[in-house]
Amino acid sequence: MNTIELDILIPAFIAGVLILVTHIPLGMKVLQRGIIFADLAVAQIAGLGIVIAGLFGMAEHPVAVQSIAVTSALLGAGLLAYAERRHAETQEAIIGLLFVLAASGSILLLSHDAHSGEHLKDLLIGQILWVNHTQLIATACLSTALLLTWPLLKRHLGSLGFYAAFALAVTASVQLAGVYLVFASLIVPALATYRIKHRRQLTAYAVGLGGYASGLLLSVWFDLPAGAAIVWAMTGCGLLTHVMRAK
Repeated sequence: MNTIELDILIPAFIAGVLILVTHIPLGMKVLQRGIIFADLAVAQIAGLGIVIAGLFGMAEHPVAVQSIAVTSALLGAGLLAYAERRHAETQEAIIGLLFVLAASGSILLLSHDAHSGEHLKDLLIGQILWVNHTQLIATACLSTALLLTWPLLKRHLGSLGFYAAFALAVTASVQLAGVYLVFASLIVPALATYRIKHRRQLTAYAVGLGGYASGLLLSVWFDLPAGAAIVWAMTGCGLLTHVMRAK
């Protein structure tokens, strides 16, 4: 492996570590609450915010893009918290509807853009191989802040605090990794270790890190889209963990 490949792979792997730091505990909570597709909905709503920012010519202004994406995700989080409180019996249907509305809204907004296909592809599978140091530092700061404030948010704001932390974490990671990889990072490690009693979180991190490492290597060796390769590699690591535990 040459130096150029390492210069690409190491920042991408660090991005994966930063994503997993917040997404594994959040994913376990999502699984516990039974709101599996909430992350997809919030990620897609954040993506819609990114599309809107691009249409207003803000693509070269990261702070503006981040602000719009965060605002969009927090609005989505507010709707999810309201649905949990007032419409618990139909919450999953509302989550699915929010996802479809955000996804189709992105398609409608990009329908007259000559590069719409590329924009949608980036939104879904991300560009994790091309993360820069500024993105990594910003994500590291946000991850640290979320880990420190999450217990306070849960204690004082209840479900709204959980969804707010969830929205902030997903917004940052969607811009690094795309909607599909965000979903995999939340659900695969949590699902693979669902019945593990001891050292569950440690095992979940092993699944996630193994997925990112092997997926990134596969993407470089076989010239594959990194996000999609990591999703499949992480799922493979999750299945291997499940089989080993069963034996």
